[in-house]
Amino acid sequence: MPGLVAGVRRGQPVPAQELLKIGPSKDKRMHIDKELDTRGLNCPLPILKAKKALAEMSSGQLLRVVSTDPGSTRDFMAFAKQTGNELVEQQAEGGDFTHVLKRR
Repeated sequence: MPGLVAGVRRGQPVPAQELLKIGPSKDKRMHIDKELDTRGLNCPLPILKAKKALAEMSSGQLLRVVSTDPGSTRDFMAFAKQTGNELVEQQAEGGDFTHVLKRR
């Protein structure tokens, strides 16, 4: 079906516009302070690794997490809301889901 991204949980598709509502950054000069490659890992490992990395970072620094888990999109939205870290950007390209978080 056009406009749909792979199911996130329990086979429920997520509309592409919902996934990309935190759109690509207009500022191409965004400075990423740390990057995590969690490709091949499933929930909750990408979140746990991000939590550990953020704990080692200073306030205002940016963390980019690349995952292949389609569920990571909603997981990172919930994680940011629960922890107070800002979800600056989310993108889906091919089978990769990229999340950029700003340390609170």
